[in-house]
Amino acid sequence: MGWNLDLDLDGFAAGADTFLRSRAVEHSVQLTILDTLRRRGAGAYGAARPVFGLWRPDAGGEVAAAVLQTPPHPPLITGAPPEAAATLPAAWAAAVASGTVGPPAGVRGEAAAARAFADGWAAGTGQSVVVRRDTRFHRLAALTPREPVPPGNARVADARDRDLVWGWHQQYAVDVGGALPGGEQAVYDAIAHGGRTLWELPDGTPVAMAGSTVPAAGAVRVVAVYTPRALRGRGYAGAVVTAVTRAALDAGAQEVLLVTDLSNPVSNGLYQKLGYVPVRDAVELEFAPGGTAGTGPAAV
Repeated sequence: MGWNLDLDLDGFAAGADTFLRSRAVEHSVQLTILDTLRRRGAGAYGAARPVFGLWRPDAGGEVAAAVLQTPPHPPLITGAPPEAAATLPAAWAAAVASGTVGPPAGVRGEAAAARAFADGWAAGTGQSVVVRRDTRFHRLAALTPREPVPPGNARVADARDRDLVWGWHQQYAVDVGGALPGGEQAVYDAIAHGGRTLWELPDGTPVAMAGSTVPAAGAVRVVAVYTPRALRGRGYAGAVVTAVTRAALDAGAQEVLLVTDLSNPVSNGLYQKLGYVPVRDAVELEFAPGGTAGTGPAAV
């Protein structure tokens, strides 16, 4: 049957729910995005409407892959074999021509699927493909707190911390070279549901932050781990990630996950020492004007 693209949140949720939940670890990012859209509405990530797509290998068959985009962020493909991802550019181009969606700025997903989509899109548009980021998904095997624990304690952020947490998110976005999904309101919503934790020194000074997503299909993802540059290398990040991880487990999470940038060996090493193990790798690709090498660190 192939791909079906539209702007129907409810239709996508109904069609994709069983498929996404069947592998909650691998599909955790899409599950979190879908949960956010259902709770906060289609404008949760910005003014542009999200784009949804389902792929069925046979007419009337079960959903076997999905794509989800919250503009301006690139589409996120999950579950698609490369041959299915290779047919998505034509479906997307047809939706662009009809005015349903806009052209993508790039694509995210498992490497083979993302590259298959990118190659097809570039062939049709003459654009170049640039690697923006290589990432690795991890799941917790067994929490192993680091010793010694730095001075201080963890505290769940609340309304009094809004300005600090928002400022740290902005610095975090600069460090990782990306936009903040949902912007300022998404950060405030995270604080409201207890989704941001600070590590404080004994005098009450916050020195590090880590976040957690709302549980989706029994999985919680650790996000937004940040320590101000002048305070790094003192164990604060490991302490606050340990606290967030333990809180997720205590609250009943069946899986605790996180995503790392493969270009940062320090964070990858830290999380593995805390008991996180690699699950799979993914890539984020960007499209650049044809004939250029783009602005990313490597061209495909």
